[in-house]
Amino acid sequence: MKYDLQSQLDKVYATYPEAKRQPIIGITTNFTEGDATLRDVYYKQIVKAGGTPVLIPPVADKEVLVNTLTHLDGLLLTGGGDINPLWMGEEPSTHLHNINAERDLAELMLTRLAFNRQIPILGICRGIQTLAVALGGTVQQDIYEDYLRTDEAVGKKLSKDKVVTTLHSATLKHSQDADRGEATHSVTLEKGSILRALYKEERIFVNSFHHQAVKTAGDRFRTTAFSPDGVIEAIESREFKSVMGVQWHPEWMGDEGGKLFGWLATQANNFYIAKQLHQRVLTLDTHCDTPMFFPQGVRFDQRDPRILYDLHKMTEGRQDAVTMAAYLPQPKIGETFSSKIDVAGLKRFNPDLIETLDHLTPAVYADLIFNKLEEIVKQNQRYISIARTPSDLYEDKRKGRKSIMFAIENGLALEHKLENVKHFAQRGVVYITLCHNGDNDICDSARGCNTHGGVSKFGAEVIKEMNRNGIMVDLSHGGEKSFYDALDISTQPIVCSHSNSKVLCDVPRNLTDDQMRALAKKGGVAHITLYHGFLKKEGEATVMDAIAHLEHAIEVMGIDHVGVGTDFDGDGTVRGMADASEMINFTLHLLRRKYSERDIEKIWGGNWLRVMAKVQSVR
Repeated sequence: MKYDLQSQLDKVYATYPEAKRQPIIGITTNFTEGDATLRDVYYKQIVKAGGTPVLIPPVADKEVLVNTLTHLDGLLLTGGGDINPLWMGEEPSTHLHNINAERDLAELMLTRLAFNRQIPILGICRGIQTLAVALGGTVQQDIYEDYLRTDEAVGKKLSKDKVVTTLHSATLKHSQDADRGEATHSVTLEKGSILRALYKEERIFVNSFHHQAVKTAGDRFRTTAFSPDGVIEAIESREFKSVMGVQWHPEWMGDEGGKLFGWLATQANNFYIAKQLHQRVLTLDTHCDTPMFFPQGVRFDQRDPRILYDLHKMTEGRQDAVTMAAYLPQPKIGETFSSKIDVAGLKRFNPDLIETLDHLTPAVYADLIFNKLEEIVKQNQRYISIARTPSDLYEDKRKGRKSIMFAIENGLALEHKLENVKHFAQRGVVYITLCHNGDNDICDSARGCNTHGGVSKFGAEVIKEMNRNGIMVDLSHGGEKSFYDALDISTQPIVCSHSNSKVLCDVPRNLTDDQMRALAKKGGVAHITLYHGFLKKEGEATVMDAIAHLEHAIEVMGIDHVGVGTDFDGDGTVRGMADASEMINFTLHLLRRKYSERDIEKIWGGNWLRVMAKVQSVR
């Protein structure tokens, strides 16, 4: 090497750009005798895998953690001392080894925050245990002590696909005396796992330096590798996320271990691409029911576990905008509207409105919802805004604000008064779902009694008035005859804000292929939704079922007529896309399927905004 700085700099400046972009991967450091330390094999493996390593000291300060994660594309949780069992609600065993208190809080917080932000994570040894403790699992304080373990993967081997609980303890030597790079025992890899795909073998050989291990992986993970004595050696996300932990130390195992670091670097690069795409593309969810929870006193500026949409979750999922519906339940014959609403809750959190609430009508209730949304926005006006047009949405994105749009779910809100269409248009309502579960005075519902034989005479006037006032006509929840009637009556394209395919899930609420084709022919759009009962009739629905419904709709209607309306907080939630924080995962799935940025932009609201602009052009 020449001791000539300029000659080294010349190599940097010999090309443009100076270097290709690499994913930034944070690496947690150990803490020993007052020093933050790290074995060089960790960062050398990251470099070899094509990542740029950044070392993260064990600091539990929230400002440091949040700002660190803002710059990361991936996270590596490294090995080291044991985790204090008090973090799991357990007292220490007499066999507990050296805990590393300096790391515990910092890494548990870092892990949870990174997970909420959908950052790809690889945990090694202590790192797999950190994943488990931070995300709902447990760690055995000493693997040679007897303990009960409930494990689905073991259950499949032992009892015909049943989950079993067994008394267990390790019988192999799990802390080797051999060289760190030498394999000392084998592990069996589960079919369909990331590890099986990486190594293309059922059994691989690993090194071993641990005396704690994962006891229960928790609901977010599945177990994907076992040692011959049944100790859990690897876990991975059950939620189709790039999160994995291994018990051994691949950083010492050269190219074989490097496969795991290559996986992390690849996932981190994919995540960076998705983040960049979300910076450029407007992402709009066309339907959620979060206002239903306002009577509970939810906080939109906090990460409130009672709701699936709040400012934190929107930021974590890099979601720009959402249409929030004032949902009005349809009373049955003999019921009053107010009997269907949590009036007591509204009074509790709106003491100034007690007199109004004693005479609650559908229109008054819808206005109360919009008043509350405006109050939330006013309290957080630096970060969120009410949008009424596509231009408003794009302006908010340019200014770094989130957007909320208004909608009404159930034309019951009109109270059989055409003048209320104009009233709600002036309030900023962008669409009205004509009915809900039950026929109303406008039209028959998909779950109704065929009261009108489709759209009523009054309903036809409502649709025409909506056309005149620039409000989109939404036929989600509408019966099939109502759907075709609305297509004939409306002079503007109609929409289905949250509807799936009847071919894939045969329920009355979903659309037939013929309906989809007719909708597209008139220039409308249908947005797939995440309500499990509209995705799959039996078994658990996941984000992969939502992808299947989207791709079927694309096959039938074309890419210009689809989108996403989650129905979050209206029972819409699935594994892999459970709340607004996970919206970017949907983009990752689209990228894996080789959708172009232009097509992803259409899916994430571009198609909807085309229709909205056309409908609003009459104003």
